[in-house]
Amino acid sequence: HVQLVESGGDSVQAGGSLRLSCVASGDTIGRYCMGWFRQIPDKEREAVAGIESDGSTSYASSVKGRFTISQDSAKNILYLQMRSLRPEDTAMYYCAARWGLCRGDSPSAFTFWGQGTQVTVS
Repeated sequence: HVQLVESGGDSVQAGGSLRLSCVASGDTIGRYCMGWFRQIPDKEREAVAGIESDGSTSYASSVKGRFTISQDSAKNILYLQMRSLRPEDTAMYYCAARWGLCRGDSPSAFTFWGQGTQVTVS
């Protein structure tokens, strides 16, 4: 199975940018649907973006046009480029994977998770 480790979270001012990284090991990310999720205290974990092995992507309406998900298959790294950050983007961000094709955006569909990286926008 695959292990996932996120990094890149930070505290930034509104309007700023960050790039989150998710380093995968133990398996090839091309075998998985890969996704980014975020969660704040007392709220449900929500899907942010997903990517198929063929490169097709999907985004939550709240981040569409501002965030870009991508993957480097050779390096086995998943990225989330975040632009025009807003205070409401503040959350713990998680990298996740499920074997095969992406099917919906429910966190329960994803088997493998990273430890999370905190993004704070003020």
